[in-house]
Amino acid sequence: MQNSQYEQEYKKKVIDFFDSRTSYDNNYTIDRALPLLDLVQLQKGQKVLDMATGTGIIAIAVAQIVGSEGKVTGVDFSSGMLTQAQQKIEELGLQNIEFIEADAEYIDFNDESFDVILCSTSIVYFKDIPAALRKWYRFLKPGGILGFSCCSEESCGAPLIIEICEKHGISLTSINEPTGSPDKCHDLLTEAGFKNIEVKTKQLGFYHNLEQAREWNGGWFHPRENPLLQVSSEQMAELKADYRQKIEAEATEEGAWYEFLSFFVTGQKA
Repeated sequence: MQNSQYEQEYKKKVIDFFDSRTSYDNNYTIDRALPLLDLVQLQKGQKVLDMATGTGIIAIAVAQIVGSEGKVTGVDFSSGMLTQAQQKIEELGLQNIEFIEADAEYIDFNDESFDVILCSTSIVYFKDIPAALRKWYRFLKPGGILGFSCCSEESCGAPLIIEICEKHGISLTSINEPTGSPDKCHDLLTEAGFKNIEVKTKQLGFYHNLEQAREWNGGWFHPRENPLLQVSSEQMAELKADYRQKIEAEATEEGAWYEFLSFFVTGQKA
């Protein structure tokens, strides 16, 4: 499939961003990933696919549950993330897990290859989420389970950036918009053919140190459009100044609140 120039450049930025995160695993990244497994009743011997596996936080936990008779395949396009994942499985001596460096949005597998497919926090980076869900439905065995996590449209600092840009005549759409509510998640899975759909919510927000929170680097991830790429350096400086001012005005003694309302979503193939 031929990708547009924008998509190629966007995905390179995503890869560069994750490649740069050389110490990705911490309490926060682990705590926002593992609740997904509470909703999926994994069994010994199952075959599991972990899309956009990153450093393998989910994949490694799954491999330890499904055991030596099971098999876990993790897919990611960040070689930096996969290097960290590979180091972890070697330290743990796990033999039932394989990592593939590839674009999770476009990789293909045979129909009915997996009992469970998981995607932790990364589905919003995909250009075409409905198409990805339809493919994952096809990859699952009958009765197989899909589980993914995402966050609300109001999370990850997006509303403030959108508000600041709107005042300067720049219209942005949050990357979290397609999956930004429980109803949207439910509808996406229904349209892809899934049944027995559940959406659990969990607040994982925290207070940022004000010194860190007020510094926005001007970055904006979106798989389909990014008007900030056309902004002059002078206008970007104005946007950053307005952002800093707004953060400082809204901060409390505890710091600047970083909203992260997570949705943990599961569905079953008919």
